[in-house]
Amino acid sequence: MIDSNNQPLPDLDNIYLAADRLRGVATHTPLQENLNLSDRYGANIFLKREDLQVVRSYKIRGAYNKMAALPNESLAKGVVCASAGNHAQGVAYACRKMGVKGIIFMPTTTPNQKVKQVKLFGKAFVDVELIGDTYDDAYAAANQYVQTHDSTFVHPFDDVLVMEGQGTVGLEIFKDANFKIDYVLMAIGGGGLAAGVSTVFRQLSPKTRLIGVEPLGSPSMKVSLEQGHVVALDHIDKFVDGAAVKRVGDITFQICRQNLDRVVLVPEGKVCTTILQLYNEEAIVAEPAGALSIAALDLVKDEIRGKNVVCLVGGGNNDITRTEEIKERSLLYEGLKHYFIIRFPQRAGAFRDFLNVLGPSDDITRFEYAKKTNREMGPAVVGIELKHRDDFEPLLQRMQAQNIVFEYLNDQPDLFQFLI
Repeated sequence: MIDSNNQPLPDLDNIYLAADRLRGVATHTPLQENLNLSDRYGANIFLKREDLQVVRSYKIRGAYNKMAALPNESLAKGVVCASAGNHAQGVAYACRKMGVKGIIFMPTTTPNQKVKQVKLFGKAFVDVELIGDTYDDAYAAANQYVQTHDSTFVHPFDDVLVMEGQGTVGLEIFKDANFKIDYVLMAIGGGGLAAGVSTVFRQLSPKTRLIGVEPLGSPSMKVSLEQGHVVALDHIDKFVDGAAVKRVGDITFQICRQNLDRVVLVPEGKVCTTILQLYNEEAIVAEPAGALSIAALDLVKDEIRGKNVVCLVGGGNNDITRTEEIKERSLLYEGLKHYFIIRFPQRAGAFRDFLNVLGPSDDITRFEYAKKTNREMGPAVVGIELKHRDDFEPLLQRMQAQNIVFEYLNDQPDLFQFLI
């Protein structure tokens, strides 16, 4: 398919061809009805479980399809990518499967667990180069390598063959659903998944409403759609790392602008709450980007009631070392964790007086205090976890009634960043 500017776009026939290439390589992941979510939202909620993919994300689809379409002479010169996450693992697995040499550039800040996973999937066919502090540094190094070695760069999203590989997710959904699909919710990072899947649905099920989901802290596609052109954001929150990009693709932007009904934004804390719920209630290990589509259900709950809804669980590569941060962000978002600087009178019994203002289920989770000499007041950093969100205002009222001198930190980002 060609657009008005002679730019190739994803094509449904080519997505069927990609599905043939991926047969025996990528897993045909299940489309599962989720009873808990269906009851919660009064809808029929189905999860497309790409977290169960061979590399625990859909990225193998696009990477392999791109590489399988390359001529032998290009493959002989090797492939290159830049990634700190799932794309690197997809390229690594494809290299091993095809017997192709790959160079994968990753920032030096990449967690060791992810580096090990890339090496595990790629074995002897992949070399990992750690360079720079950011993805942009790794991306620049990868492009320089391509220019000097005449290798092929496998882009994580803004490549038609990559998009067509990701579009096979949509083909599987359409094949497995024995019902009319009213809504599809999918995460957007660079836009490759949304571009591929939306191409399928706009032709095979044009009445299905397609909703893209981005993290609130990195709304690159939503801002671009609102302004009518691709916008590079100056600053983003990188927590939802699989969907946090400063700039979406030029081609993916064009396709998403044509195909998506809208893009919604989900706070990072809401994503964390969803990750914990999925683990505790469903035994699903979802990475932040993988949980985005489910976290967005609250934003569309009124319109999806009684409808058939598919949420794409894009990946399950969640680093266990992030568990405490995920729990903390969830508690903060839910209004259950609060931080203060409390200025205690430097006298015996001052701390006991403070304890008396706490409710029966309030829990001190952090306390940092050093006695100051020649001062009447000694500051302490105090973290309090509540049982219920509604307990917060009564706590403040009791503190004020007892003349506790305090400063609330949750709404002061410059100070708060030193705590979290």
